[in-house]
Amino acid sequence: MKFTSPLTAACAAMLCVGTSLPALADTGKLLLTSGVSSIDGAAGGGLTPWAVIGSNATEGEVGASAFLTTAGTKDYGLNIAGAAIGINDRYELSIAQQDFNTRATGTALGLPGLHLKQTIVGAKVRVAGDAVLDADSLMPQIAVGVQYKTLASTGLDSTLRALGAKRDGVDLYVSATKLFLGQSLLVNGTLRATKANQNGLLGYGATLGGNENSYSLQPEFSVAYLINKNVAVGAEYRFMRNKLETAGRAAGLGNGLRSQDWKDIFIAWAPNKNVSVTLAYVDLGVIVPATTASRKQKGYYLSAQLAF
Repeated sequence: MKFTSPLTAACAAMLCVGTSLPALADTGKLLLTSGVSSIDGAAGGGLTPWAVIGSNATEGEVGASAFLTTAGTKDYGLNIAGAAIGINDRYELSIAQQDFNTRATGTALGLPGLHLKQTIVGAKVRVAGDAVLDADSLMPQIAVGVQYKTLASTGLDSTLRALGAKRDGVDLYVSATKLFLGQSLLVNGTLRATKANQNGLLGYGATLGGNENSYSLQPEFSVAYLINKNVAVGAEYRFMRNKLETAGRAAGLGNGLRSQDWKDIFIAWAPNKNVSVTLAYVDLGVIVPATTASRKQKGYYLSAQLAF
């Protein structure tokens, strides 16, 4: 999969910044306590951000990470590349580019070979708590974040306009992460304000059919159990906005644009503090069921990350 040069340049720039500063993070954090890179680029689980700050940077340090992710279901494929900088274990800047292969759906729409490409630029700040230092109390680590998402122009532009959907949008979220070291357990809850349809791959908002072009609040949950210091297993559940279905019905598509919640079961392995690999079974519900016989999109998720 070849990604566009602007993203490649941005990833390289982030890594150069992180590796050129004298306070480069090298060994700071406990294995897996910074999560992995999510599909949107922010540190957390595979599907949802956590309150943790990515990279190995602790207080007074700057760190960087980069990741590659691939996922596949019966009808779709997704490739993602991205990078992030962690500053002082308080601030995180991230970028990711998603390339969604529509496969047979694109062909059914008269657009064979259709790829939906989305760029996501994010920022996160820790506002309270420390997941490790507060492990012996009930205080979670809390962070707020913002993600600006842009969907590249494709043959679907006129369809999105007819549905009243835009090609760019902003997600806002707050996450709370609690690490119970004694029980080797991590739990996270995120509340996201979004207008995104299928995480933005089908645009943002949809005014056709009387929909209000307003934000929806969608909760997201993660739990991870540390089998040992190198391996964690867990699950995630991410509620998805479904207002595009109403617009689809108004356009005569029935429930053909319905979306459902996303979930996964994962295992993450970190042989050392610089490398992690995550493998998951994912269930993304239906995605454009009008062209996939309403099949649920179940399949695999594989991600590799380098962090410093």
